[in-house]
Amino acid sequence: MLFSQIIGQDDVKKKLIQSVRDNRVAHAQLFLGPEGSGSLALAIAYAQYICCTNKGENDSCGVCPSCKKYNSLTHPDLHFVFPNATTKNVKKDPESDFFLSEWREFVGSTDAYGGLQDWYKVLEIENKQGMINVRDAAAIIRKLNLKSYESEYKIAIIWMAEKLNPAAANKLLKLLEEPPEKTVFLLIAENQEELLATVRSRTLLMKVPKLPIEDIHSALMNKFGCDSNAAHNAALISDGNWMLASRYLIDSEDEKFYFNSFQKWMRYCFRFSAPELIDFIANDIKPLIREKQKEFLAYGLKVFHNALLYNNGLRNNVLLPDDELAFLNNFAPFVSNNNIGLITELFEESMRQIERNGNASLIFMDDSYKIFNYFKMK
Repeated sequence: MLFSQIIGQDDVKKKLIQSVRDNRVAHAQLFLGPEGSGSLALAIAYAQYICCTNKGENDSCGVCPSCKKYNSLTHPDLHFVFPNATTKNVKKDPESDFFLSEWREFVGSTDAYGGLQDWYKVLEIENKQGMINVRDAAAIIRKLNLKSYESEYKIAIIWMAEKLNPAAANKLLKLLEEPPEKTVFLLIAENQEELLATVRSRTLLMKVPKLPIEDIHSALMNKFGCDSNAAHNAALISDGNWMLASRYLIDSEDEKFYFNSFQKWMRYCFRFSAPELIDFIANDIKPLIREKQKEFLAYGLKVFHNALLYNNGLRNNVLLPDDELAFLNNFAPFVSNNNIGLITELFEESMRQIERNGNASLIFMDDSYKIFNYFKMK
């Protein structure tokens, strides 16, 4: 992957390139950025630039033997670790090496912008939660203690490092602190608080910010050839997440469904019309697959948070298409500092219950009654 293929993040690219040109490549680095910001893409492009045999001032050459192998993620000195779990094909003792074919296809199909849930869908792990286990740690230690095959550097990319379980993290600590010569660890994480402090303290932090609307807007038009207005709306609603913007543009009907359904749901909650709520849940919500039910709740959570911003003089921070902004103008007065915490907790718990195969009808009916009461709070 070339730096030129990555959306925006010019400041981060410059810092990474300069570290190589100054021969100051830190042996353990943490790329910390939200989903869809390009952290994994940056790490791969950085690793490729480090190993490129004919690197330019601002990018890898893209054509040397090393770059060609990096393009297919098959370079023998590039190693990946990522969350995994038992699947239909791997029924016991899973580890990252068992899923390298699926991983390469996943990274290629998403341009290295895919999120954790996207990866879980590829693995088809159903309700199981992926993790990076002690077998992964042992495998990467074994590989990195061998001599490099072709490049000057051996590079290990650990994606979603917050999924390292304690045993795996502890096994890696010594290697992170004192790796073999010319060995580089690139850890990628979205949530710094979920990453063990002992791991954080052994890495150099590289913050990767959300993508600006302008960069997403331009990238959408270039990739999909869409009109400017459609690209603008997708960029607005994405909250700096390239994958969300792409999905919104491709599946804009889903977003319209969430918007229209959420308006309907809130109206029924406001007056707590039980027959209408039962009908709405049975016909609009229950037929959705679990991931869509979770996406609907996540959409609603975003609306509530935008309403709170709207009420607290931060309207310029609310970036929505015109029709959703008009709805928010009428809806925002019912959201306050008194009920937003309760609503957030309610929606997050509902998403967890759905993920665990909870009964959607009961979950949404219970949510409806609670929202009705929360709306009455002063």
